[in-house]
Amino acid sequence: MPASVIGVPGELALAFIAGALLNLTPCVLPVIPLKVRTILHHAGDAPRHRLEAAIAFLSGTLLFFLAIGSASALLHWTWGALFQSPAVIAFLVALMAGFAAMIFFDIDMPVPAFAYRIGGGRHMEPLISGILAAILSTPCTGPFLGGVLAFAITQAPAVLVAVFFCVGLGLAFPYVVILLRPSLLDHLPKAGEWSRRLRQALAFLLLAGAVFFTQSLLSPHTTLWLWRVWALGLVLWAGIAIVRRGGSAVRIVAVGTVILGLSTAFAGGLLMPARGGPLHWQPFTEARLAAARRAHRPALVEFTAAWCINCKILEKTVYVDTAVVRAARHRNLVALRVDLTRPNQAFERLLVKDGGDGLPFAEIRDPEGKITRIFRGLFTAAALVRAIDRSSTHDRAGISG
Repeated sequence: MPASVIGVPGELALAFIAGALLNLTPCVLPVIPLKVRTILHHAGDAPRHRLEAAIAFLSGTLLFFLAIGSASALLHWTWGALFQSPAVIAFLVALMAGFAAMIFFDIDMPVPAFAYRIGGGRHMEPLISGILAAILSTPCTGPFLGGVLAFAITQAPAVLVAVFFCVGLGLAFPYVVILLRPSLLDHLPKAGEWSRRLRQALAFLLLAGAVFFTQSLLSPHTTLWLWRVWALGLVLWAGIAIVRRGGSAVRIVAVGTVILGLSTAFAGGLLMPARGGPLHWQPFTEARLAAARRAHRPALVEFTAAWCINCKILEKTVYVDTAVVRAARHRNLVALRVDLTRPNQAFERLLVKDGGDGLPFAEIRDPEGKITRIFRGLFTAAALVRAIDRSSTHDRAGISG
């Protein structure tokens, strides 16, 4: 629904819901064992101590999102600009890999010594847990926050910061509720070998996220072999789990994790050398766009980045769909790819000029070079086919959000 219809209160409510749903994404879901550990450490405390832990967890999450929101408002960042920095990507990879190891081997979260010296050791663990949950959520915001953030960056700075505040509030909300009502944990199945294996499976999921983001730092050949090492480790782990403790619950967790992990990796082309794709993508240049116009050919321009998860989803699903490929060939379409993995002022200006506010973003241009349709976020193959067909008939379609 357009922002103009639901207004600022509605967008803030959507931001809260989106923040809560972030807990179900592959970026945040794997660290649930660490956050549950934090909760259990305080579940038996007095109500006042649990309240303090809840406030600390919430403060950690809000601290990060308020910092990001303020920076976005003051520096006019588009969402995803953080991931153009190799240092940020390296930090995220190290964080994911480190937490994967902590979850797999069931290691306590480290608390700085100075926290105990100032009497804040009890509160530091939930504070750190809240901050790290917020940091790890950033790569997976696309499916839930695309429309909200597109609305937010057009508003006054106070509204933009409020949107990020509500996202953080939503992300922390389930854990604050459980900290205040630890009796809710009584409804969970009793822990055992199956839960230990499930925790380790989540560690592999988090490690997969770390490998994914190395694509922005390492060569494709090196990344390919990292994926293969990850897949081999996953299979060996499942085999050992089944042989050592062959209970039905353990087998379900191990086999299910392998099937899900390997099928996703194969479907995403992560274990095979990358190919050009059926649309025969070319790196974007103004010269190529002008050549398409001179040849009276429509063009598909995709703005993407190696760190953009939703971009990869589109590239492995929509852009290889047989109907899309057939329509592209029928219309003699030119496919151009704008790579924003690293900062590029010319490309960033082009993105904003054409109506983009973040990634993924794609546009269809007619044979005269005019934009006839734009796509923000995820979209379907059917929508892209309609846009390609209309581009050749000069039917100026409406702008798609």
